[in-house]
Amino acid sequence: MSQQEKTRYSPEELQEFKDIIEKKLDEARKDYELLKNAFSNKDDHGTDDTSPTFKLLEEGSDVLSKEETGQLAARQKKFIENLEAAMIRIQNNTYGICRVTGKLIPKERLRVVPHATLSIEAKNMQ
Repeated sequence: MSQQEKTRYSPEELQEFKDIIEKKLDEARKDYELLKNAFSNKDDHGTDDTSPTFKLLEEGSDVLSKEETGQLAARQKKFIENLEAAMIRIQNNTYGICRVTGKLIPKERLRVVPHATLSIEAKNMQ
């Protein structure tokens, strides 16, 4: 059976994605906690928020404004929610199915964006 003919991923394939998502969820939750702490500790003049280990913060300025930190935290929370929704789709056996075309989203895409609900084809139609 070719990839095109398959309508669902096998339990073994779903387990691979579940492992990827669990790892990403773990990292995302840690990052979210760091952001939340950085956001709430902005006024204590500690060094926690000036030398963050959080990779997103390291890429830019060492000290982000409260607004920027809040926006990053909100984005991170949304990312966590998307990953959690993907876990539910795995449990429901609907994971990896494009919500527009109904076709399987290629494994390569799901390995990079494990919470994807659209195939590239459907994304390009938008």
